[in-house]
Amino acid sequence: MLSDLFRNPQLIRTLSYGCQLIGGFLTEQSSVKSEVGKRLLGISAQLNHCRTVLRLFDDLAMLAYSRQYGLGAKEEDAIIRWLSVISNFADQLYYPCEHVAWAADAKIIHINSTKWWILSTALWGLSLLLGTLRSLKIILNLRRKLRNPEGKSSKSFRREKKMIAIQVKSEILTLLSNLADLANAIHWLPPGFLWAGRFPPWLVGLMGTVSSLISMYQASGLHSEKSDDS
Repeated sequence: MLSDLFRNPQLIRTLSYGCQLIGGFLTEQSSVKSEVGKRLLGISAQLNHCRTVLRLFDDLAMLAYSRQYGLGAKEEDAIIRWLSVISNFADQLYYPCEHVAWAADAKIIHINSTKWWILSTALWGLSLLLGTLRSLKIILNLRRKLRNPEGKSSKSFRREKKMIAIQVKSEILTLLSNLADLANAIHWLPPGFLWAGRFPPWLVGLMGTVSSLISMYQASGLHSEKSDDS
């Protein structure tokens, strides 16, 4: 249904960053365009606040995923296993830290929210960095498989090669999405760390839009593959 579409977190994320991209660009133009840009930045901020509130309900889903994955016993590669385990742990801690920061800003609890926003951003950045390393390791492993076709028939190897190509494409997209988000995560850390605080609004919007569009593309691609198999 259309109403369900507009409650999709990925769509809200894309709209939020899209408004920031266009709004940030317009604020650097003439006075008339600048006023429109400020309004778009305001919409972006409200959509981002909406996403923060929606994430209040994500803890249990993340916990269920972390428990299901456990220590990654099914993973053949130990490096991928531990990168995933630590990433899951960082993600699990991210949510309560963000919730505390949100509650402090909403005056529900009387503490300084700044350090909690920094901590949640640092955990998000750590998860993205680990996800990037994980994708790189997976891509290397898949390419190694392509170089070692021993013991496989020509037909079997062609089939496997096609599947590996699909996996590599998926991991490359995940890698690009993580890098775009990681660029923003570093920007939101305290000034003095790499390029923290140096991105103009339009660049933050661009990085977020790229990441969001990739995620939406991947989600639709997975859906299509499931539909084809059914």
